[in-house]
Amino acid sequence: MSENAIKLVVGLGNPGANYGSTRHNLGFMALDALTVLLIGDTSQQGQKTPYKKVRCESLVHELEFESARLVLAKPQTFMNRSGNCVKGLLKHYNLSIEDVLVIHDDLDLPVQTLRIKMGGGHGGHNGLRSIIDSSGADFARIKIGIGRPPGQMPAERYVLQELRGTALEELKVDAARAAEAALAILTNGLLAAQNTFNG
Repeated sequence: MSENAIKLVVGLGNPGANYGSTRHNLGFMALDALTVLLIGDTSQQGQKTPYKKVRCESLVHELEFESARLVLAKPQTFMNRSGNCVKGLLKHYNLSIEDVLVIHDDLDLPVQTLRIKMGGGHGGHNGLRSIIDSSGADFARIKIGIGRPPGQMPAERYVLQELRGTALEELKVDAARAAEAALAILTNGLLAAQNTFNG
C-alpha cells in the first residue's frame, strides 16, 4: 500500500442482536463480508469471530494487507457516538482521519446504489456526524443506498426496522457489493474504485 493508503476501515452499525438485520447495520454487514474476502470464512472452519475488543470501545481485527497493517473496526457505542470510537482508534494506532474508510447506509441514495467519495458532510447520518464532530470530515466513504421510507414512516423507524426473508437477503447482497468496493479501494486506490463502482 502507498503512504496515503487506507489503514483503518470502519463499518457503522449498532451493537446487539436486535439490530443485526436492520438497514442501519449495513456497515457491520459489509465489514463482515470484507473480512471474508480478506481472510476467508472463519465460521465455516469452526473458528470464532476474528474480532476482539480493544479499549477504544470497538470490535477490532488487525491483519497484514500488502505488507502493511490494516485495521477493521466495528464501533460498539451505538451510532450517534461512533466518533468517540474512531477518535480513540486514531490515537491508539497513531493514524490520521485521512487514513480512514467508513462504510455506512445512506437514505439519500436509492436501493442497490453504491457511491464512493472522499470527504463531505454528514447528510443527516448520526454516525457520520459524530465522526466529523470528533475527528474531521477528510475520510473516504462507501455509501450504501437504502432509499427513503415509504409513506409517512419516520426515518428512524425505517433504518432500525428488522428485515427478514427477501428484504434481508437483498440487504446482504448490497453489503457484499460494498465489501467488493472496499477491497478495490484497498487494492487499487480510491479513484480506480470510483470509476468501477460509481457508474
